Amino acid sequence: MTVLHRSHDRGITTLTLDSPANRNALSAALVGELGTALADCAADPGVRAVLLTHTGTTFCAGADLKSPPDPAAFVALMRAVVELPKPVVARVTGHVRAGGLGLLGACDIAVAGPDSTYAFTEALLGLAPAVISMPLLPRMDPRAAGRYYLTGERFGAAEAVRAGLLTEAADDVDAALAPVLDGLRRASPQGLAASKALVTATVVETFDRWTEDLSARSAALFASAEAKEGVTAFLERREPPWVW
Repeated sequence: MTVLHRSHDRGITTLTLDSPANRNALSAALVGELGTALADCAADPGVRAVLLTHTGTTFCAGADLKSPPDPAAFVALMRAVVELPKPVVARVTGHVRAGGLGLLGACDIAVAGPDSTYAFTEALLGLAPAVISMPLLPRMDPRAAGRYYLTGERFGAAEAVRAGLLTEAADDVDAALAPVLDGLRRASPQGLAASKALVTATVVETFDRWTEDLSARSAALFASAEAKEGVTAFLERREPPWVW
């Protein structure tokens, strides 16, 4: 059963995350299918840009704790979005959590609706937003990252724009995206690839510098007793013992 659907219209390929049963969490299946779809888009001259969207009320809930992807595969997926020689635009009308923010942050343009919410929940589980920092920290306001990384607070689309996670918050997401997609259709493939390379250069350098270190940190945290307790408490819908 596929967890990703593709459609195409006038140069724009839409990739729709479709695993509502687990809130489009980053399972091994979803990461694999999305990686394959992006590679196909890169190789297809008929694709001018990619629109990444979702079914259900959640864009992406983060890592699937019951069927997690290989960590290296998830890092490779985020980097594939950043390095795709075609723009990737996120259309968000639902919630984004934890690792889902890494996928969102890797996109070139992100437009979200008023019902969307965001939270870095890792610290609440004994983890840290380690590998997702590579596409996020070069783009986020440092003070916002410091607050939301540490507190796990939930915030809305307007604050996500201020923090640097989103390009635009709009009551009508599709109306806001219309001029964006029109502009991408009017741009030349070479012009888009060269322009994207300019604006993603710092993010690519961050992947080059930090992938090994942050992947090791993430693995160590997931293997720790504290994180195992935090994840167990989350799955059992109870508070972990460190909550006062």
